[in-house]
Amino acid sequence: MPAEEKNFVVEGGHSLSGNIVTNRSKNGAVALLAASLLNKGTTTLLKIPMIEEVHRLTEVLRSIGVTTKWQGHNLVLTPPAKLSLDTIDRAAAARTRSILMFIGPLLHHFKSFDIPQSGGCTLGLRSVRQHLWALERFDVSIETLTDHYHVTHTKLVPETVILYEASDTATINSLLAAACIEGVSTIKYASANYQVQEVCGYLKMLGVGVEGIGTSTLVVTGVSEINKNVSYTVAEDPTDAMFFIAAAVATHSSLTVERAPIEFLEVELNVLEKMGLKYTLHSVGMSENSITRLADITLEPSDLIAFPEKIHARPYPALNIDNLPFFAVIATQAEGTTLIHDWSYEKRAIYYTELDRLGADTLLLDPHRIQIIGPSHLRGAQLVCPPALRPATILLIGMLAAEGRSILRNVYSINRGYEDLTTRLQSIGAKIEEI
Repeated sequence: MPAEEKNFVVEGGHSLSGNIVTNRSKNGAVALLAASLLNKGTTTLLKIPMIEEVHRLTEVLRSIGVTTKWQGHNLVLTPPAKLSLDTIDRAAAARTRSILMFIGPLLHHFKSFDIPQSGGCTLGLRSVRQHLWALERFDVSIETLTDHYHVTHTKLVPETVILYEASDTATINSLLAAACIEGVSTIKYASANYQVQEVCGYLKMLGVGVEGIGTSTLVVTGVSEINKNVSYTVAEDPTDAMFFIAAAVATHSSLTVERAPIEFLEVELNVLEKMGLKYTLHSVGMSENSITRLADITLEPSDLIAFPEKIHARPYPALNIDNLPFFAVIATQAEGTTLIHDWSYEKRAIYYTELDRLGADTLLLDPHRIQIIGPSHLRGAQLVCPPALRPATILLIGMLAAEGRSILRNVYSINRGYEDLTTRLQSIGAKIEEI
């Protein structure tokens, strides 16, 4: 059965228990796949998640000449003498918005090229103008056509880029453009999020100078050519950890989430603490990239109250935009009215109203703001997965908390970002199967 036709069957209303280890980062992995195009040597990415988003990008890499070889969860990437975009897998490229990050490294292979328009989650108007404006600073011209982007440049020059907002992918594109331009480039109002830090760590391993990791100003000292055989380990995923945090909270469970990248969850945990969540932290050191600090998070069943302020996302180190949706399903179990402001996307808050089908009580104020009144007694239902990863996962969590049998249909959007999720949930007591 094709991945997009798979369904989850859930018998909900059961507590979870035990320990779950945080998986490696989806967004970090896809950014590193794009960054590997800078290297004329072999890049081995260790502990890479085997998820649909990664599979789509490896299909694109193979189609342009890169040799890809899986060795368990390690992926070996060996570029050809010359890449060929004539044979690019357009169908695979169009299924992921991450293809945008190929523009930065491909600038160093071609003076003129086309790349397919991107897809991925359906979340309303997701402008790529940030990428265009950032790369224009390096004397790059990008023309947006019906189904592709036409990219041209004559000579890349080091520059200072000031981003309109702290976009993760636009920051990464700017980094990848600057990495192989000799001289010093500066990226201001850069995202300091985990996937950006991941790319910075990889670039430093390749010999590119990067200063300001974890801040909003990155100073890049580029090199003319990169030809190194390197191995780099993908760090842990904060949104994977947040999924299990939310699942434990919604099901009133005791659960330990191991090796969580704590610096990218501190605000989320602070909000949950103010809502009444009881938890403890135990530091367990650093991830293999020597950048990401890890902790085990032990969660206890807790009586929650609504957060007294609106819950909204902002650039790191504030609450992560990918973690915001989890608060919608958490709010169904909190006493009072919770206001969630999802300002980034025109449509995502609308998907939260699907929780009503499980018995939640929501009020959509506008395409960005939703009130959730709790606590609600959730009950099983049959739903079709939204075409967006995070809204789909909160419906699954709602089903875990809902009494009775639920079916979540067409779960490709979840499999884009989570590997072997049913087995992992079963290991902590969830009654779920994939059919």
